[in-house]
Amino acid sequence: MPLTPEKTPSVANPIRVMVVDDSAVIRGFLTRFIESDPDIKVVASASNGQLAVNNMGPAKFDVVVLDIEMPVMDGMTALPLILQADPSVQVIIASTLTKANAAITLKAFEMGASECLAKPTSHELSGSNAFQDELVQKVKTLGLVARKKRGSGEKPAAAKSAITAAPVVTAPKKFALRSELIKYAPDIIAVGSSTGGPQALLQFFTDLKGKVRQPIFVTQHMPPTFTTILAEHIAKQSGLLCHEAKEGDIIEGGHIYLAPGNFHMTVKDLSGKRVIALNQDAQENFCRPAVDPMMRSLISVYGKKILAVIFTGMGADGLKGCQQLVEAGGTVLAQDEATSVVWGMPGAVAMAGICTQVLPLGLMAKAVREYADRGGTL
Repeated sequence: MPLTPEKTPSVANPIRVMVVDDSAVIRGFLTRFIESDPDIKVVASASNGQLAVNNMGPAKFDVVVLDIEMPVMDGMTALPLILQADPSVQVIIASTLTKANAAITLKAFEMGASECLAKPTSHELSGSNAFQDELVQKVKTLGLVARKKRGSGEKPAAAKSAITAAPVVTAPKKFALRSELIKYAPDIIAVGSSTGGPQALLQFFTDLKGKVRQPIFVTQHMPPTFTTILAEHIAKQSGLLCHEAKEGDIIEGGHIYLAPGNFHMTVKDLSGKRVIALNQDAQENFCRPAVDPMMRSLISVYGKKILAVIFTGMGADGLKGCQQLVEAGGTVLAQDEATSVVWGMPGAVAMAGICTQVLPLGLMAKAVREYADRGGTL
């Protein structure tokens, strides 16, 4: 998967990482995996949160890989102290797949963590090429994000006001007026997100307020269990009807369907009803769930009456699906760079010239509601 930032580090100036885990075995595996890429270097490790905090300093590390459960000081206690020592450092939470840890990880996002990784057991780690690839990709991309923020003197995106962070950025002129040509409301809303997505989704759905008559389909790159907890958090915080999608769910207006971890979410017609269909087909864009298969499926069922929204995330998942949607006559909105943790996915659709609008996170719900409430027919 291509990196989002413009420049890659050099071996002479590698991404600097601190690994924090109470297991020496896990620290060893993580270090070996990370350093398989010559542009990344583990320059420190710690067995508990207190040692990690003691190690911190301004611009000392680009990325911290942080365990949750540790003696002396756990990861959640250490997290705000790490970010206080260096607000630009990017923190990846490494967590086991339990409901308790998934809930804690979502709390960590609220506190400023950028990403999460489902941590395999020490036995699984020994043969986990997929985990290694994911770890390296996230560390490298987020390391470049940290350097970019320091270079610009910006605060991390999560610390900014999403509404005032930046003015609206318009798409290329030939696409800028597409919204004025569309007089009908979409039948459905499709949402894609990755790195920084959980917090973006929580703000977006909270800002959306009240019921939306259209069904909303969401693919967020997250592992199993984490998506279960995320759906619960969205429902609780927004008051909307959000649930992790299940095979055979009948599509209903006003409901939010979140793709479960490790499954692509699609929709099919079954005996005159539209229902959720999950599958474990090959990863797309190195992800499962992925946005592109969701988009293809939705286009095949709903045609052009789809409003797609692409939020913060690394990579370019969703680009191909959104291109197909625009070719069919649908509409695409994207989050702007200033309020994105990583402007990969939204940047890909914006730079492709297929967006009707590119908006700060804090203005997205208002725009979506304006589209959703439109009258008229095709």
